[in-house]
Amino acid sequence: MTLTDAQLSIALPRRGVHVLAEPGVWTKPTSPITSRKVYAAAHVIPRATADNTPGAPADIDWDATLAYRHELWSYGLGVADAMDTAQRGMGLDWAATAELIRRSGAESKAAGGMLACGAGTDQLDIDTLPSGAAGLTAVLDAYREQIAVVGESGATIIIMASRALARVAQSPDDYVAVYSTLLAEVDRPVILHWLGTMFDPALQGYWGSDDLERATAVFRDLIEANSSKVDGVKVSLLDAQHEIALRRALPPNVRMYTGDDFNYPELIIGDERGHSDALLGIFAGIYPAASTALQELDRGNVARAEQILQSTQQLGRHIFAAPTYYYKTGIAFLSWLRGRQSGFSMVGGLASGRNVEHLTTLFVLADKAGLLTDPELAVQRMGLYLELNGVRL
Repeated sequence: MTLTDAQLSIALPRRGVHVLAEPGVWTKPTSPITSRKVYAAAHVIPRATADNTPGAPADIDWDATLAYRHELWSYGLGVADAMDTAQRGMGLDWAATAELIRRSGAESKAAGGMLACGAGTDQLDIDTLPSGAAGLTAVLDAYREQIAVVGESGATIIIMASRALARVAQSPDDYVAVYSTLLAEVDRPVILHWLGTMFDPALQGYWGSDDLERATAVFRDLIEANSSKVDGVKVSLLDAQHEIALRRALPPNVRMYTGDDFNYPELIIGDERGHSDALLGIFAGIYPAASTALQELDRGNVARAEQILQSTQQLGRHIFAAPTYYYKTGIAFLSWLRGRQSGFSMVGGLASGRNVEHLTTLFVLADKAGLLTDPELAVQRMGLYLELNGVRL
């Protein structure tokens, strides 16, 4: 590691000496962002001395976790909380999730920040769920419990995809019955989340079919029949052409919130026939650049906005590379490099979800995108990480 008056550099495995670039010139907005409605799906930060081992109850550092949300709000982005980015189903249990929703709700009111939170069914043990009508009733009741917690927090409700429903549903009609019941009961429009199997293999056959066209037809029919109760849909299938086609087919009052962490620049910029809004895990990592790009869109500088978003795309595709469900490790690592958390730790031991080569490449790509906003700290921490993992160069 070398520090000079002008440059920082670090020796990296297989790359030799890497000289860091200057951080990007990122700005915070002075007024609300209006060109797109955007949420960053935020991660959670555990207490450094907690039992962050697989299977242990989540023990959250609330100060650091909520400070991260305030950071996102300060850049004009909404926060999507208690989503898969926050390790739902991968270390974050329902008790900690409910507390997270309540605390984030209180903080969003104090900050005046936009907040949406996920409601699912992860308090259920899917291995003991009954089959048939009893199983569907259990799923409905679990959804109702979580929807009530989100509603009481004041956040927009995101109805998440359910592993339990995927387990007990026998046909598309079972999905439609559950979702139609929930949509009839909510007192405000919600966001529907379709999460692909690359994010959660347990969601195989969601909407009652492995065939994408058939599943999409069920999803569209559900939305059209309940459009007054649907603010928007978040589609996380990493398929830009499918998203564009679905976006164009939605009722005019229903937003498309892209969940495509590979192709978000083109989807957010859009074309003469429309654009996607966003609810993205990658935005929790690239928020300074994302906010600056959206500010450029607000000013009508479409080419500059697209250029900024595209400059982050290689990083996004790397963080969300297969196995995609470990992308959360990259988000936490980037947070640690930038000093947003004191240690590189995650609930459930998920910090081990990516290897040295992957995280070294992440470091290089984050630097290339201008997102290592404190280069000296980033170099120091990257050096510590390599040393702790036995890399000596």
